[in-house]
Amino acid sequence: MDFIDLKSQYAALRDNINARIQKVLDHGQYILGPEVKEMEAALTAYTGSKHCISVASGTEALLICLMALDLQPGDEVITSPFTFAATAEMIVLASGVPVFVDIEPGTANIDAKLIEAAITAKTKAIMPVSLYGQVADMDAINAIAGRHGLAVIEDAAQSFGASYKGSKSCNTSTFGCTSFFPSKPLGCYGDGGAIFTNDDALAQACREIRIHGQSQRYLHTRVGVGGRMDTLQCAVVLGKLDRFEWEVRRRLELGDAYRAKLQAAVPALQLLEVRPDRDCVWAQYTVFVDDRDAVQAKLKAAGVPTAVHYPRPLHHQPAYAKYGQPDACPHSIAAAARVMSLPMSADLTEEQQDQVVAALAAALA
Repeated sequence: MDFIDLKSQYAALRDNINARIQKVLDHGQYILGPEVKEMEAALTAYTGSKHCISVASGTEALLICLMALDLQPGDEVITSPFTFAATAEMIVLASGVPVFVDIEPGTANIDAKLIEAAITAKTKAIMPVSLYGQVADMDAINAIAGRHGLAVIEDAAQSFGASYKGSKSCNTSTFGCTSFFPSKPLGCYGDGGAIFTNDDALAQACREIRIHGQSQRYLHTRVGVGGRMDTLQCAVVLGKLDRFEWEVRRRLELGDAYRAKLQAAVPALQLLEVRPDRDCVWAQYTVFVDDRDAVQAKLKAAGVPTAVHYPRPLHHQPAYAKYGQPDACPHSIAAAARVMSLPMSADLTEEQQDQVVAALAAALA
């Protein structure tokens, strides 16, 4: 059993993906070829956003958005410490200061009720993370941002395809940033990402920044980066889009099935809360366990792979320790000690899921 089954997905999409790749090899436009605009148009239609700007990775998407906001040295960006390092990493690389706000213990997303108290005269933006595939509390976050004149950047690396109060992830704030890393709900076969926005000026700034700040060829009107998503990776995403809505539905079904089976088999197991006004596309199906190392060892012996997302909150990472007190964000600290992710992908079979549930029940007995 694979933790994420990409081989079965490719087998189902082989002809479409291969044809898309071959078309790029035939026309030879490997950078900003026609598939780039085709993918951007398709994803704009999918999310309902006005603009989609493809970029080299989800990490690059965050950096480009911060650059488009003209972040200055010392400007603060409020975010969660319970996330992958790229979230804070890009704030620091953009000359900003990450300000960590604790998570809700049930959803593992940033607690919107704690954000306003963290705002200072230096705050420039709020960067919530839609962790595990569930969109953060964007209405509350946007309301806070509106009162204080702040931008909001949704780090939607794990939540592309998720819905929030009738809107799609990536179309709920100033910017939405997603990743097409192969393991993500919509992945390519390398690195890739995208920025979504409804602001014309910010969209133009992002397009210029991704090609070294050029407003036209060899006219560099702003500082930029080499942040394009190559044509081959866009072709792979296009090859997967025909099945993507089915995959989202399947992820929702598998998430519901995991919940029902785990509640029946291990009633005391703490599961991630999914709020009734949104769904979760389960980039990872994550549960909370005590004595995690021992549980993982038992699952490994039973042929069930697991992972930990994430074993340390960012303010406990050496690179970011100076941005928070060690005992700050207690819910993030507690989650990092207990989270464990189970196998999840759209092609996970019922038999495999039953094997996972049985193995976990035995490990916790």
